[in-house]
Amino acid sequence: MDRTGRAWGGAPEGDVPLLAVAHGSADPRAAETVSAVFERVRSLRPGLDVRVSYLDHVAPGAATALEELAARGAGEAVVLPMLLTAAYHSKVDLPGVLEEARERSPWLRVRYAHTLGPHPLLLDAVERRLEEAGARPGPDTALVLASAGSSDPEANTTVSAMASELAARGPWREVAVAYASAASPRPGEAVAALRERGASRVAVATYLLAPGFFADRVRDQSVRAGARVVSAALGDAPELARVVLERYDAARAAGHTAGML
Repeated sequence: MDRTGRAWGGAPEGDVPLLAVAHGSADPRAAETVSAVFERVRSLRPGLDVRVSYLDHVAPGAATALEELAARGAGEAVVLPMLLTAAYHSKVDLPGVLEEARERSPWLRVRYAHTLGPHPLLLDAVERRLEEAGARPGPDTALVLASAGSSDPEANTTVSAMASELAARGPWREVAVAYASAASPRPGEAVAALRERGASRVAVATYLLAPGFFADRVRDQSVRAGARVVSAALGDAPELARVVLERYDAARAAGHTAGML
């Protein structure tokens, strides 16, 4: 059951298609992970028309997927950015795609959902992956929350706020943030700084949706700097599927649209 009291399963009459838009990666593990997440979504909400598209590297693109929906006679769709923070891709790239789709299919109404993060369930998923990797909070163990990083300060501030929430949840010695690109500190720098401040053990939470270039960078830098544990990317953690459906339901309930597309 979701946070509004609605059951996860059972698509209600009148449900509209869900079109997820992931970033896309040249690493095939990323698309495999996204597919696994949406298999969970389909199992939670049987009967819901769930489709996946990408901004780059992988087909279908978001514009193509919207055209296919319009060609099949859909009058409405919920577009969900499969992103952990609101930054350039959700604020500029994807709205641009929707604007172009408006010109091609003016009868298709699109509701634009919130990005996946921030959300408390994502913190649950982070803790799940840390536990699976063997990390336990304690007075001698510090934690690094490592994300992709962004040139958008608001996105990085969101990650910092999530790190503060993780610190409040468990008795970690300290919780720091790190970024694989576009911002600092880098994962290795954050691990080294925590060790210099007296942490005998450092765990790193990989706050990324899927394995790939950035996840490999987080692991490699963290291990070289002395991290004891580096968790896997969030992947198909069951919490992600639940967040997807909460964002979908919220977009439908809010009635906010990106216009008549």
